[in-house]
Amino acid sequence: MNTLITRAHLSKPLVLLALGVLLAGCGNSDEQEVRAWMKQVDAQARVAVPPLAEPKNFIPFAYGQSGAVDPFNPNKLLDELARSSAREGKGLKPDMERRKEYLEGFPLDTMKMVGTIQQRGVTHAILQIDRSVHHVVAGQHLGQNFGLITSINDSTVVIKEIVQDAAGDWVERISKLELQESKETSK
Repeated sequence: MNTLITRAHLSKPLVLLALGVLLAGCGNSDEQEVRAWMKQVDAQARVAVPPLAEPKNFIPFAYGQSGAVDPFNPNKLLDELARSSAREGKGLKPDMERRKEYLEGFPLDTMKMVGTIQQRGVTHAILQIDRSVHHVVAGQHLGQNFGLITSINDSTVVIKEIVQDAAGDWVERISKLELQESKETSK
């Protein structure tokens, strides 16, 4: 029992001694050196900021042509485009006065060619739109871009469309509807 008491009495001073050594390491001796160095560097450093240039005086432009056409008027551009297309003589335009046919209300990508029929020497294409079926012949109009069926054969319907390009000019585009194979015949 004596040995236990002496160990407990010895361990207390050792713990206090170790704690004292640790606290001594937290002293401010290094802090004084760092502060002196910072003051020295701060005294030697010279900050040189060049002065800013004087701002330029803005003189607004007075548009004194109040009777002339405004250069920023969008109608000026439209008028010029109309004059240039009239000078170029591009005669390609869709007939806007023509009465639209029923199949012109559907886009071409919703139509499928599912077959052809010969009646009295005329080839008819069979087109499917959703669940309804329509017979068409060359010369009929279809699609939303003023499409005209130019020819029909056993596997394709050739359509000439009139569309506007990026400049607003009317151009022709050839599209085709190709025969869609039936799922029942491919089994």
